[in-house]
Amino acid sequence: MSDHDYPPNNGQAPGANGNDDDEAVTLTEDDLAVADEIAAASTGEAPKSEHNEKLIADLNDRYLRLAAELENTRRRAEREKAEAGRYAIANFARDLLGVADNFERALHAAGNDEGPLSTEALSGIVSGLRMTEKELLSVLERHGVKRISPAGEKFDPNLHQAVAQIPGGKIAAGHVVDVAQPGFTIGERVLRAAMVTVSSGISDPSDDGEPEAGAHVDTSA
Repeated sequence: MSDHDYPPNNGQAPGANGNDDDEAVTLTEDDLAVADEIAAASTGEAPKSEHNEKLIADLNDRYLRLAAELENTRRRAEREKAEAGRYAIANFARDLLGVADNFERALHAAGNDEGPLSTEALSGIVSGLRMTEKELLSVLERHGVKRISPAGEKFDPNLHQAVAQIPGGKIAAGHVVDVAQPGFTIGERVLRAAMVTVSSGISDPSDDGEPEAGAHVDTSA
């Protein structure tokens, strides 16, 4: 069998695979020449020619360009990552500027005198502080941060941290009596648990304020 002789069709006519439109595959001289080059290249015996050398040079140039582009992409990604970390809170900080301005106005209203403040000045400062707190909480909520102030709510060890357990008066056992420090969440995560006192049960005046028997509350998370 010669280099370009191929086995017969084993008795199958064109279209024997069930498709009447199938035609026999005919290899041209150019196809055979390409096949020879591929076979020779796979065995390391490819004939050296001006065409091959040009092809190798072209491939090498493309490789170098791709390598350079990949390196540039990597450096750009690292730079963008660093900038994202540095400026991620830019919008949050910009919103807080208004809060800082309100604090400055409140301090300006207090004046620079070392003497006692007038009732009018104190009233203005208190009003300004309340407005500042309201704006601060609004800014936090716009950025997904919410305050936890669970007075009267059922104790939740996932959100609250019990600092004391006391008779709750009219507050049922296991509920928050007082909030010593509010907590904050961001999305589904707790930034800071609320520090609370928890009712140990409804107290009875007849038992001198002692908690109701069996009213222990599990405050562990």
